[in-house]
Amino acid sequence: MNKLIINFLLTTSCFLFQEEGTNSSSRRRIVCPLDPKHTVSEDKLDKHLKKCNSREKPKPVYYVENINAGSADGDEMLQQVCLSEHSRTQLESLVDKLKTAATGLQCDVEDSVLSHPVLQEELNNPKNGDSAHKHLKQQSSILGHLEALRLLGRGRSYVEFGAGRGKLSHWIHEALKTPEHLKTCDDLQLLLVERCSTRFKVDGKHQDAGVEFERLQVDIQHLDLRKVPQFKHKKLPLVGVGKHLCGAATDLALRCLLETPEARETEPPQKRLKPSEPAAEEHPGPGPGPVQGVAVALCCHHRCEWRHYVGQQFFLHRGLGAAEFSAFCRMSSWATCGLRPTNQDPPAEDLSNQRGDDDEHEPAEDTDAVNGFLSADERQQVGRLCKLLIDCGRLHFLQSKGFNGKLTRYVSSDVTLENVLLTAVPASTSVPTSVPLSVSS
Repeated sequence: MNKLIINFLLTTSCFLFQEEGTNSSSRRRIVCPLDPKHTVSEDKLDKHLKKCNSREKPKPVYYVENINAGSADGDEMLQQVCLSEHSRTQLESLVDKLKTAATGLQCDVEDSVLSHPVLQEELNNPKNGDSAHKHLKQQSSILGHLEALRLLGRGRSYVEFGAGRGKLSHWIHEALKTPEHLKTCDDLQLLLVERCSTRFKVDGKHQDAGVEFERLQVDIQHLDLRKVPQFKHKKLPLVGVGKHLCGAATDLALRCLLETPEARETEPPQKRLKPSEPAAEEHPGPGPGPVQGVAVALCCHHRCEWRHYVGQQFFLHRGLGAAEFSAFCRMSSWATCGLRPTNQDPPAEDLSNQRGDDDEHEPAEDTDAVNGFLSADERQQVGRLCKLLIDCGRLHFLQSKGFNGKLTRYVSSDVTLENVLLTAVPASTSVPTSVPLSVSS
């Protein structure tokens, strides 16, 4: 009986092999022209192109090309030059320029590790591994800083830039969820901005009627918040948040919030009302309400770009331009990778998303090029100074927009080396520095 089965299988296999051979030309697999990561049968290419997930999809209404990109004039498109291509004299000159520009900077980074009780149970859960525990500590401290700045409460729209799985928005909602608010979402919006599709999203946990938890799949560079449908009927104050908003994405987010062309101030002024007339709506017309605050965890300064950078004027006033900015961005990676052995390969960068996670921070950038005149400790100091100078430019931009900004080490360096949080509130509503903040142990 077994022999009969074997003979049948052999005969069938030979037949199928011959049939495949006769149709090999029509069934040849080729690389998909839309995405080289997968292949498709050549004879089915036309059909595949119509349904391929990488095909160009209709742009959403809030997509406005390069609306937050910054000016494309001048030398913004300067070609990147690796530090290894610089001579020792050029590198020494760059370090001298950096130290000169950083002299007298009044934007020190404070230490303030906070926490929020809504995450305490998860922080104490032994099932969470080291990586999950580190993320929870960061999220807890960000919420603690939002609360300290009086930015954590209902009656707001939270926009999480570079949202990834959406965990930060998830914890914001958990912190604001109360029994009386479970049946209404009129006074709370959570919008998650991410340009690529993300697996294991937490969105499914927030599909009840008690929250407006929406995802906008768009690059921050092309996002016009005024055209987001969710803002059509609600004009709640905006709070921009982000956990490890990678490189230029921070600048794009700040532009998106505070520097959209033809912003709300271009609307016609309201007529003067008689005392007996009811007051008009505070923010007429389409678009969101005013920006009430920002809390963004910074990372990956080496991925910043001069065109997008909001602190260009800050650099120019110090005699620095696009070339120096590009070099300082590359040197900034020494702050987190200065002690990595020079023969260790850096982790590959994923340029498909706009957030950087703790396990894939900056690659070591051209450390061999400076080993001759900078020690590992000196490289780290130079890298930190580069980061500080870039971030001071962002504070200068916020100040020009009427905001008081601050840089804070919101978690310890053993949690993440990228542990600086950029926060800002309007100058008219800034929390006094004397307000005591409860620092977690």
